[in-house]
Amino acid sequence: MTKVTVIGAGLAGCEATWQLVNKGIAVDLIEMRPKVNTPAHQTADFAELVCSNSLRSNALTNGVGLLKAEMRLFDSLIMKVADRHAIPSGSALAVDREGFAKAITTTIKNHPLVNFINQEVTSIPTGPVIIATGPLTSPALSQAIAELVDAAFFYFYDAVAPIVNKDSIDFSIAYYKSRYDKGGDDYINLPMNKETFLKFYQELITAKTIKLHEFEKEIFFEGCMPIEEMAKRGIKTMLFGPLKPVGLANDEHKPYAVVQLRQDNAIADLYNMVGFQTHLTYGEQERVFQMIPGLEHATFARHGVMHRNTYLNAPKCLLSTYQYQKRQDLFFCGQLTGVEGYVESAASGLLAGVNMALYLKEQPLMILPDTTMIGAMANYITHASSSNFQPMNANFGIMRLLQDVNKNERKEAYGNQSLPILTDYVARWKTI
Repeated sequence: MTKVTVIGAGLAGCEATWQLVNKGIAVDLIEMRPKVNTPAHQTADFAELVCSNSLRSNALTNGVGLLKAEMRLFDSLIMKVADRHAIPSGSALAVDREGFAKAITTTIKNHPLVNFINQEVTSIPTGPVIIATGPLTSPALSQAIAELVDAAFFYFYDAVAPIVNKDSIDFSIAYYKSRYDKGGDDYINLPMNKETFLKFYQELITAKTIKLHEFEKEIFFEGCMPIEEMAKRGIKTMLFGPLKPVGLANDEHKPYAVVQLRQDNAIADLYNMVGFQTHLTYGEQERVFQMIPGLEHATFARHGVMHRNTYLNAPKCLLSTYQYQKRQDLFFCGQLTGVEGYVESAASGLLAGVNMALYLKEQPLMILPDTTMIGAMANYITHASSSNFQPMNANFGIMRLLQDVNKNERKEAYGNQSLPILTDYVARWKTI
């Protein structure tokens, strides 16, 4: 029996594994954690969510919401488990972080066609291989990949938001509310008047950060900008960003700024500071964030951390099937390819798994059109400019719309177009 080696048990690797075993293809799933850890992960579970427990919008009128709907058509394991472990988060899909990861770990480990191997991979194996080691690929394997593709990796710094213990929040100040009352009372809100905000802002932009190595250049991904870096761009950047007060008035009183906390687990005793990714020192995080009204006595279940994320110059080395251009039985997926975000990572794993199965069964591979979101992502990362390639989230800007529709109807039109197109591909996949 032909066996596929999948390296990395993150969201992409688990989704690729799921698609393969569902077609009767055995998998050696190799994961280095917990024997060798990363700067960001804390558990030994597969598909651990590090940056946030939110998988973002669930609406078909949003790029990532449409992406989720497309993945569900392919019986995505990640989406199936996420839906089962969803917690209140307005119109977004957020999950109980621990329950989500443990369920995926159990499902994959207990599958009869999966052989789990807990070790670090330092070179690229022969035979059918999917590399899904993510943005925190170990130095040894990073070097092996860089030598293979004969091109330097790009990198950027990714930052993680702190998590606050709910019982340390002062609810004489904090209040529950979703923006514009959409989604019920799913967020805890911490209001600031102008004087308090300006004092907080000044301390934030002058706070001590964790020092980087001298040889490392700070390149931040715009979608996960540290709050202190955002603040340094100007006061309005925060007020029009994560501290935007619009739609969050309490008792008809509009605050000058609002910090939001989002539920992080099923029992609702942990809350994530929305938009507060940071690389402040731990001591400075406590000092500065406790200036926020309602958090004066806050305790942190997890401080914000920062880590270097690595990704390929995909236009130079990958096909839109997620195959390496010079080796047909080698696929890459996940954030290592330049897709950015949990859902996007899982979606790339889905397509890589599907195409590896088709390759082994000597069937034509799936090149999904850019009139679908999964296809648009694969098309973007393999056809973007290689001279300034940057990670990309799912968004309608990379997707092609076949019909010319009015601007106010455009977002809905993408979903109406994509899902019927994908139905034909899914029907073919089910017959394989």
